Amino acid sequence: MSEEEPEALRAALEAGTIPPEDGALFWAAQAALNLYLPDLGPGRIGVAVSGGSDSMATLALLSKLSRVAAVTVDHGLRPEAASEAAFVARFCAERGIPHTLLSWDGARAEGNLMDAARRARLKLIGAWARGRGIRAVALGHTADDQAETFLMRLAREAGLEGLSGMRETFEEEDVLWLRPFLGQSRAELRGYLTRHGIDWIEDPSNQNPRFERVRARAALAALAPLGISADKITAVVGHLAMAEQAVGLSLQRLVADHLREEAGDLVIDALAFRNRFDPETARRLINVALAWVSGAEYPPRAVKVLDFLTHWRTRRDSTLHGCRLTVTDDALRITREAAAVATLRVPVGQIWDRWALTGPETLGTETLGPETREPEAQGLEIAALGEAGLKQVKDWRAAGLPRASLLAAPGIWRGETLVAAPLAGLENGWKARIVRGSFANALIRR
Repeated sequence: MSEEEPEALRAALEAGTIPPEDGALFWAAQAALNLYLPDLGPGRIGVAVSGGSDSMATLALLSKLSRVAAVTVDHGLRPEAASEAAFVARFCAERGIPHTLLSWDGARAEGNLMDAARRARLKLIGAWARGRGIRAVALGHTADDQAETFLMRLAREAGLEGLSGMRETFEEEDVLWLRPFLGQSRAELRGYLTRHGIDWIEDPSNQNPRFERVRARAALAALAPLGISADKITAVVGHLAMAEQAVGLSLQRLVADHLREEAGDLVIDALAFRNRFDPETARRLINVALAWVSGAEYPPRAVKVLDFLTHWRTRRDSTLHGCRLTVTDDALRITREAAAVATLRVPVGQIWDRWALTGPETLGTETLGPETREPEAQGLEIAALGEAGLKQVKDWRAAGLPRASLLAAPGIWRGETLVAAPLAGLENGWKARIVRGSFANALIRR
């Protein structure tokens, strides 16, 4: 059924090839594939698989409808992780599904361990997917996860955006992430596995109350006598998401008329921002803009955004959330703060901050000297232009970008020698691209 259309799925249900009790799950999986993947073209769908019931069911179901590749991340936190990864590898080998094991040293993580692990997974799996031409990766989140997330955000006094729940899709690490079973319960997915004799692994950390999600799960169980279930919370989240969508559509229309992207910066019409944006749409715009420009996982603190919105007309230049905000009579410009990326250096081929830089497989003698070799062999790195870089670009003003923007722009370096600076007009065969998608897409909750 790897290439089947919805009609073929319907025929399979009618013929009994797919049992009726599995129908809702297959329709959910097919709906996700139909809605989001046509624009991505042919290729495998990645599936993040831990060995737990949710991810195992996601892999098993999607593999019936599409070509898939599985990936498992060993966080280096539990001795059982190796055997769990081996369990997933055996399952995939038996079904001819490509499987990759990635590792992360969680013992070195600081702060919120669960959050650090989540961010590490996105980065590792994102790099894995890009390296294999995989443009979409499925996650096994369910309605139970949605309800638990709602309770966790409620405890943090989240507003409408947060209480609208996890998105069915989001873009990160230049990959489209899917949650095809966000409307189904964990019990439904386990029922599928049980009916088809597919085992899964119970993660002991799911019983550890030191983790916020485990406490939220316990709170959800305690609410059951009041008739508050995961299904009902998911329904409420859906209502809130519709209200959130209405506000979001209003913001999108305003953004389409009064904001433009320019080389990774966002430029807002100052007159419209003052007169056309109500306090809520202004707040949301600044929140999303700062997160998009900085590449941060989370929006800035609400009190800092409120302070900016109160005084922005009298503050011609300020910094917030890793961004520089410059105000003129005509425009409010949000760019990356140079100090935030001044020490960031990565080898060519990796994502730098929020940029992917691509160039020739080999560089000519006019750039590198007498030898023509692979960029990696030359030790090329990506780093901010900074003052040193701008001094090596004689005509940077011709690029038409403010100096502050170019200080934080990416450049290709060999030691202390600048090889290329695409945004400053020194291309030498290199191009720079934002990996987070367009700002317009960042405004959309799906």
